[in-house]
Amino acid sequence: MNRQDAKLEIVIVGGGMITHDQILPSLYHLQRQGVVGSIKICALNSAPLRALAQSPRFAEAFPGQSFEASPPLDSPPEAMHPDLFKEVIAKLPPGNLIVVAVPDHLHGPVIRTALEHDQHVLTVKPLVPTYAEAVEIHRLAFAKGLFVGVEYHKRFDRRSLDARGLYRAGRFGQFRCGEAKMIEPYYYRHSNFQNWFTKDHSDPFTYVGCHYVDLVHFITGLRPVEVSVRGVEGTFPNGNIGYMWAQGQVVWENGALLSVTDGLGYPDEAAGTNDQGLVMYCESDDCAAILKHDDQYRGVQHGYIDRLAGARFRFVSPDYFRLVPWDGEGLKPVGYGFESIEALVLAAQRVNAVGATPCGCPPSGQAQGPAPTSDQILAVRRSVLTQIDERGVLATPGDSWVNELVTEAARLSIAQDGRSALIEYEPTPKVRLKT
Repeated sequence: MNRQDAKLEIVIVGGGMITHDQILPSLYHLQRQGVVGSIKICALNSAPLRALAQSPRFAEAFPGQSFEASPPLDSPPEAMHPDLFKEVIAKLPPGNLIVVAVPDHLHGPVIRTALEHDQHVLTVKPLVPTYAEAVEIHRLAFAKGLFVGVEYHKRFDRRSLDARGLYRAGRFGQFRCGEAKMIEPYYYRHSNFQNWFTKDHSDPFTYVGCHYVDLVHFITGLRPVEVSVRGVEGTFPNGNIGYMWAQGQVVWENGALLSVTDGLGYPDEAAGTNDQGLVMYCESDDCAAILKHDDQYRGVQHGYIDRLAGARFRFVSPDYFRLVPWDGEGLKPVGYGFESIEALVLAAQRVNAVGATPCGCPPSGQAQGPAPTSDQILAVRRSVLTQIDERGVLATPGDSWVNELVTEAARLSIAQDGRSALIEYEPTPKVRLKT
């Protein structure tokens, strides 16, 4: 796996909404910048792949660029290929990148397949449903010197990075109580969500509320110690039962409280495409402080003459992800959604690059002594992986494992109608119902 700084070949597993909205356009731009090489997308069937290939959005923004589809685009859409991703990953040379964009409960098998074939991993959040699985993934990746990144893109929002720096400099005192919410559009109920977003697999708290639990941890460095979540059931158009709403409370190690409200029910034609935000109330010895992010509204309002955006009037958030004109062909992605993908891809490339010399430095093009051994390469790559974890900006199994404890606790609690679940860190992290 001595790829040094070569372009990363990409395999995306999953061709759904997040691939269309954020992942593929980000990778297309990195491809034309020379960071990544070929892009392959593997899906359960050909229907979503055909939609991606025929997208007018991509034809305008990335003229001449395309991906290799598995199964082929002309395959019958009713033909299902649940294990095809294994074949596609097995054919990829070691040291490349697998992007995991499948439903939450399917992350684990795809990630393990990628690592077993010596591939780096970029996965949408949450990583996996349990802490034990996160530990297994971290150990396997570290043993092989492979990077695994979790796409918590709110970490790359400039307001989040600024808040982290200011909080850790003591400017807010101590977080004491707060509220977070993320209500996704109602139309999610008519999407592929109805096929997998069922009570046994997921809920709004673990699916989108995890963004804000991660963000509070990212800003403050505090660890959660207790979680309680209550869900509101509903029926999808296809008859499946799922939690359409959820409300949770997270207790942090300093006694602070965070309430989190989530759901699939924001009006489709309302001004915002969703409703989300975070407020944190803090205090010092003799004064109070506040940190508030209105994430659904960034001060931009558009009124259109058409309904291409779903409604004639919209609050617009250019900070997350937009395709905009630039001094180049087509359009380019901007926003923290792109910067998150870019940072994770570059991290995988950085791990490949080190170890090309005995000193562990990237190659300079000049002779620097004998070629490093495989053990030397592995040692310096592990060193880089440890540095990434310790910096704590990129979400990795070694950095963001508290999120898996919260997910595990939340799933335990919601199945017990909101009974509290405790997170214990010593001697070994675990979750149990509160007695």
